[in-house]
Amino acid sequence: MISRRQGLKCGAALVAAMALPSLAAPAFGHEYEEIPLWTGTPPGDGRVTGPEKIGGEGSGYGAVSNISTPRMRVYRPKVPNGAAVIVCGGGGYFRIQLWKESTPIAKWLQLRGYTVFELIYRLPNDGWDASAPFMDAQRAMKIVRTRATEFGVQPDRIGIMGFSAGGHLAGYTALRFDHALYQGSDRYEAASARPDFAALLFPVVSLRKPYDTTRTRREIVGKDPSRAAQDAWSLDTHARKDAPPTIIFSAADDPITPPGHGIALLQALVAKGAPAELHIFEEGGHGWGVGTPDQILSQWPAMFDAWLNRRKDD
Repeated sequence: MISRRQGLKCGAALVAAMALPSLAAPAFGHEYEEIPLWTGTPPGDGRVTGPEKIGGEGSGYGAVSNISTPRMRVYRPKVPNGAAVIVCGGGGYFRIQLWKESTPIAKWLQLRGYTVFELIYRLPNDGWDASAPFMDAQRAMKIVRTRATEFGVQPDRIGIMGFSAGGHLAGYTALRFDHALYQGSDRYEAASARPDFAALLFPVVSLRKPYDTTRTRREIVGKDPSRAAQDAWSLDTHARKDAPPTIIFSAADDPITPPGHGIALLQALVAKGAPAELHIFEEGGHGWGVGTPDQILSQWPAMFDAWLNRRKDD
């Protein structure tokens, strides 16, 4: 049963997603369809038994875990604008926050004409190898690019977006797109895994001190990692000149991933000559998804949309 508080939050999220001046509800487009990422057994070590789990009451409400079949939920708009976004919910790599993060923005973007791919990726906490979610994200990029015409998108307008741990996943995919994590030979493997843009929401960037308390760090490198491991999985380590254009959003009062994460990545990207910008809202905490209409940070989806439209000719 959904509590009154959760019901209010859900209603607010839907209001935020629907708050578009010229589009009516039917413009949402088609119901989502699901596309598996792999044929047969996915690469990487680890296996999951039993059904998927959906979180109940509490902070994990609507979050999915125990994922054995990585896949994408595809949200097709009524009138495609030619751009696609792969969206990665957060959850510390032990669950994926669909209900409050990836699903609301998927529907918001769908209303604006984006073709959206909500990524349901494998989780180390479920028993998969720590590299499994990154394999899934690379594979998702290759599938979308290979099938771009079928989806009605331009192959050079395919980006990635992520929240918290999903921001770490999206950022790693954007920065290490040419780092082969698995071997494959089907038709998708000829495509590039490089996103054309990246949007990171309150992302985990650094696994080093003083940012060594996140669940992301524990799931990816363990409780007592070497400095080499911390560096290897910190996003700012991999800043590069040919990184895709990146926009980062954060809240000044975030106790989990404070703005220092985004600042570190921004500075590293700018130092390499890569296009990047950062927006820090005064209030919002952590895990705000699309925000609610009374929050200033609820402007971020429109800011992202305007930012990407300005870059059409890049």
